[in-house]
Amino acid sequence: MDRITTDLLANGYIMKSQVDRLSAKGIHDYLILRDITLSGFMTMDRLVRFIVGQVRDGIYDLDIIDNYDYISDRVVLEKLASELNLLFLDLDSIDMDYTLTQRVPLAQIKKHNVIPVYQDEMSVTVAFDDPLNIDAQEAVQRLFPRKVLKVALATKKQISAYLYKIELKDSVKGLVKKIKDELNSISSLEEQQEASSIFLLIDVILKTCIQGRASDIHIEPTEKNCVVRGRVDGKLSEMFIFEKDIYPPLSSRLKLLANLDIAEKRKPQDGRFSTTVGKSEYDFRISTLPILYGESIVMRVLDKEKALVRLEDAGMDSASYQKLLKGLQSPFGIILVTGPTGSGKTTTLYGALNELRNVEDKVITVEDPVEYRMNLIQQVQVNAKVGLSFADALRSILRQDPDKIMIGEIRDQETLEIAIKAALTGHMVISTLHTNDSISAIPRMVDMGIQHYLISGALVAIQAQRLVRKICTHCKVEEDLPPSVLDELKDFVPEGARFYKGQGCKECNESGYMGREMICEVLNISEELSSLIAQGTSKELMLEQAKKDGFIGLYENGIQKALDGITTIEEILKVAKG
Repeated sequence: MDRITTDLLANGYIMKSQVDRLSAKGIHDYLILRDITLSGFMTMDRLVRFIVGQVRDGIYDLDIIDNYDYISDRVVLEKLASELNLLFLDLDSIDMDYTLTQRVPLAQIKKHNVIPVYQDEMSVTVAFDDPLNIDAQEAVQRLFPRKVLKVALATKKQISAYLYKIELKDSVKGLVKKIKDELNSISSLEEQQEASSIFLLIDVILKTCIQGRASDIHIEPTEKNCVVRGRVDGKLSEMFIFEKDIYPPLSSRLKLLANLDIAEKRKPQDGRFSTTVGKSEYDFRISTLPILYGESIVMRVLDKEKALVRLEDAGMDSASYQKLLKGLQSPFGIILVTGPTGSGKTTTLYGALNELRNVEDKVITVEDPVEYRMNLIQQVQVNAKVGLSFADALRSILRQDPDKIMIGEIRDQETLEIAIKAALTGHMVISTLHTNDSISAIPRMVDMGIQHYLISGALVAIQAQRLVRKICTHCKVEEDLPPSVLDELKDFVPEGARFYKGQGCKECNESGYMGREMICEVLNISEELSSLIAQGTSKELMLEQAKKDGFIGLYENGIQKALDGITTIEEILKVAKG
């Protein structure tokens, strides 16, 4: 049995009968403590108080909590900080003074896993992961001999992550110095923007973010720094931190690349540029937004190879793929892809276009903006400034004798009306709509002012989708789910089902996940369902009929992905639970 459970028994906090009962159920020894807290025999708060007491008395090292992934290190440290009257810091929520770390050897602060956070005239505040490590405190005090050392607490994981960022910052230190020297020696703004070292820095940023699998690159000025973050598998993580004076030439150079007005800093702007990173050609869609300390710049990374992804390769299971393919093979009608922003709808549309495009058919798209450029397809860019809206473009497209039409997004009644009419007059139309599930698209279209009989006549299929993070294959281990979760899943999973998770490793940046994959539900409109739509029946009755026709929902599709060991149950419950 593990040490904490043994000590809880010895101190009378829990009873042996409780432990025996869980052991008899076949619960693994190291999970008994988790199930005791879940069942209410002992609250997590009492458990944390017990651990903090043992740490304060010198019986436990703080490292003991590393063995229990269900005990939050943050909660334990916050409690310990309160007991010791110390400051607990969430490093993500403060604007750190990075000039402090430049004054001390990086090897020294890495050795003790500490990070100087800020200073005033009298003192310097340093974040430690263990406040009782006196040797580390003495070593750090020697680094700041003229200041009073103020000890603060932060989690080990956060301190390590920020030390890694400082190491990255160090790797481009020479380049940053070169930029500063160039800026100091050049007086005019035009020459500063042309400085060659800024080009090199942009190249380093793009290369690092793309190698780190970022889908978007965010460059944000703060009061003291310039922060570069990348969105990896749907979550933002910091890639670089620079001094504030690097930001102006960096933002100007990026705006020049995208043909934006560098003098305009009060209004949002949009543009795009292409460049080669490594051996591949990438398009970057750039957006600027005025904020308090300058402009937030976001670049969407458009990998041209992703436009040619087949739907099966995007993670679409075979049954759903066959259902969608059946809809795409219909000679006319409308197919909708639904889901929230960032659920991969555009990628699915391009995957569907890949299935549709050939020499014999005229395929026209209307998009805002055109993300990927494709052969054999006529792509129209919406331009509100010159009066070319989705609806205007669609009207003109219908006079171009198209066979198949793709509309980037249906945003208003007018666009939907024209799309429905096009579908009813012999065209295949595919588009996206913002709804949470496939069946909700039908009442949404009614709310937008379309008659029931028109919807039933035009609609061929609706696909709803989400993106879930995939378990990292390098650190994949079996996971024991709490009884409460297993009870919730009992209708969907077989007895003795196995589930998996990622422990976290260097390959996945300690997240346990690497890459994302689609989970989806495809609703084909059968004759019976079409008849119910025309009658204007309730959503519940339509869903009942869909299930009779073999409809499998998003949640069930996601659970199957978890059973196949592709993703975790936690991810499915977070993304797909209705």
